[in-house]
Amino acid sequence: MSRHTLTAYTRDLARWTAFLSSRGIDDPAVTTQVHVADFLAALREGDEEHPPLAASSAARTLVAVRGLHRFLALEGESMSDPTLAVSPPKPPARLPKAISVEEVERLLAASAVGDTPQALRDKALLEVLYGTGGRISEIVGLDIDDVDTEDGVVRLRGKGGKERIVPLGSFAGAALAAYLVRGRPALSPGGRGTPAIFLNQRGSRLSRQSAWAILRGAADRAGLAGHLSPHTLRHSFATHLLDGGADVRVVQELLGHASVTTTQIYTLVTVQRLREVYAQSHPRAR
Repeated sequence: MSRHTLTAYTRDLARWTAFLSSRGIDDPAVTTQVHVADFLAALREGDEEHPPLAASSAARTLVAVRGLHRFLALEGESMSDPTLAVSPPKPPARLPKAISVEEVERLLAASAVGDTPQALRDKALLEVLYGTGGRISEIVGLDIDDVDTEDGVVRLRGKGGKERIVPLGSFAGAALAAYLVRGRPALSPGGRGTPAIFLNQRGSRLSRQSAWAILRGAADRAGLAGHLSPHTLRHSFATHLLDGGADVRVVQELLGHASVTTTQIYTLVTVQRLREVYAQSHPRAR
């Protein structure tokens, strides 16, 4: 698992053990289903030290707790698993947020100011984000060997270390080529150091936080109000492909989803878009 996942699970288990300690429990063998249910309720309600958790975050915490008790049962440290009968809270159905093609074009047009190495990098970064539908961690994690500009493809490393090959697209390919020729050499002192494609001003790999800042700056310049994140471009990528007639299985492969069920949520977005167009355009829709 990724470092971020391990950090989150460590934090979840620390909160679980603290909850048990507050009730005088230091032996997992005496933990019951009631304790697990009370813990979930406490997560949702929050306390003086912790804000209330969303259903999705509380469900993830339960996954960590289940993993611990499954391990203890397998090791013979506990006779039963008190988490089995406790269902995780169900998050409300929520459609992914996507912006229109016109808004994406405004964003990308505002992604670079001038012809500096940083401007070329920022332009290439956002073009590749939207052109591949990659997660922000996948894009900042790209190395030189992961890109084939002649064939116009990139190799992305997704969750669980799974790799996939994704077409780059002509606009993203051109922006990336310009950055690699005229931008990256200026950011990489003497051409040495990291194999990372996207570099910061010190010549090191660009961080996720810096990539977020680049996106926010472009969104401000483009006049795009509301919450815009790197994942918004990923949602937009999927939605625009389906709007254009792409098969959901193809979109699944491009996004790197393990199950098509995850991808099918985007079909709800396109149906909603069809309803909006119908309501606005059909003479007897109103």
